[in-house]
Amino acid sequence: MVKNLSMLTDFYEFTMANGFFESKMADKIACFDLFFRKVPDNGGFAIMAGLKQAIDYINDLHFSDEDIEYLKSKNIFSQEFLDYLKNFKFQCDVWAVPEGTPVFPKEPLVTVRGPIIQCILIETMLLLCINHQSLIATKANRIVRAAQDRAVLEFGARRAHGTDAAIYGARSAYIGGCAGTSCTLSDEEFSVPALGTMAHSWIQMFDSEYEAFCTYAKQYPNNCSLLVDTYNTIKSGVPNAIKCFDEVLSPMGYRPKSIRIDSGDITYLSKHARRMLDEAGYPDCKIIASNSLDEYIIRDVLLEGAKIDSFGVGERLITASSDAVFGGVYKLCAVMGDDGELIPKVKFSDNVGKITLPCFKRTWRLFDKQSGKAIADVITMHDERISEAEPYELFDPDHTWKRKTVTDFIVRKLSVPIFEKGKLIYNCPTAAEIRRYCKEQVETMWAEVQRFENPHKYYVDLSQKLWDEQHRLISEHIGR
Repeated sequence: MVKNLSMLTDFYEFTMANGFFESKMADKIACFDLFFRKVPDNGGFAIMAGLKQAIDYINDLHFSDEDIEYLKSKNIFSQEFLDYLKNFKFQCDVWAVPEGTPVFPKEPLVTVRGPIIQCILIETMLLLCINHQSLIATKANRIVRAAQDRAVLEFGARRAHGTDAAIYGARSAYIGGCAGTSCTLSDEEFSVPALGTMAHSWIQMFDSEYEAFCTYAKQYPNNCSLLVDTYNTIKSGVPNAIKCFDEVLSPMGYRPKSIRIDSGDITYLSKHARRMLDEAGYPDCKIIASNSLDEYIIRDVLLEGAKIDSFGVGERLITASSDAVFGGVYKLCAVMGDDGELIPKVKFSDNVGKITLPCFKRTWRLFDKQSGKAIADVITMHDERISEAEPYELFDPDHTWKRKTVTDFIVRKLSVPIFEKGKLIYNCPTAAEIRRYCKEQVETMWAEVQRFENPHKYYVDLSQKLWDEQHRLISEHIGR
């Protein structure tokens, strides 16, 4: 969905841009990293998402006459700056981690290099895209893993925080592993399969539950899924569904697809419903469960032996309600000097966790050649290389005495070029392709990293050269 969102910025981006323009610094080359500091829900990893929307935004980045008039009305921007915006042309280089990739704190998800005035103007929208969609993709992936190969459907559009949250949230949930969505527009725009049958209101409109079921079965005999908890699941809903299957579907030559339970004790009700369906000759009729589910409830009901074939998950997925902030930030990491060399920049803080990584960088992922599992990520200077032909020493950047030498590994760069001097050079995969890629990449994470509680720490290490540079800057700052 492409629409002009160029004015969706924090206002200080315009005040800084105007200031750089008036200070003759607008064309000074800078490098920024977009990264996050903490995995939601204290999980082992997050899922990168939101790149497609960010690309669409950058491709359409322009300022209309109405935008210019609005900024002019603030009476704080120079006419020369407004003329610059009127003729704006994006010229930055952008690298990003592909959507669907498992990612970890502190490593750059997006890197932008170009004129400082342009780097800062795109900050808010980049963060909005990546923060929201990575949050939902991460939550969806947790829920899908809890379901243990059972289909999970995203049912949260009506509880999403606005239209874009519903539309892009459905896409992100699909990337994270959901099988489909209730949001029709996400199917139309992104080919995320739209699924759904009936609400309780359908059943309440008829004189009887049985009549409601029969009418629906006649309308949709090839995809008959009945909601059985409007009145009483075991005493009314399931028996009426079976009667409908016997008297309407079977004579038409069709088999029922499923029943759905949307309230009550899911474990108890699903066990009884399964027995009733089997005894009636419908062992192939699936049972779907919905109603305020999340990864913990799904995990627990399956441990209790619930007979559920798929799950519809709404509000707790689309809002990531248990930890609803991704926390991505966008920080300056280098500035080009007059000699053409990049000067590293670092942000200091009394909060050690907020000290940034300086320099123009890249991230590598090392995989064990035998198992195919990910060993660690390494952030290096952009001009450094990690060779598979020789051993590589990893070390914990916080506890440097923790060291490990790895051999027999495969190395892969995480980020890929997206824009080159403002020109898009990346072909965006479809949502279905990203979903498959995400599943493949999550399977490279050890089971211990995938745990919901107390996951094994996956190491994101620094090259010795980058670690030395960061600590040189810290020492210089302390010595002032």
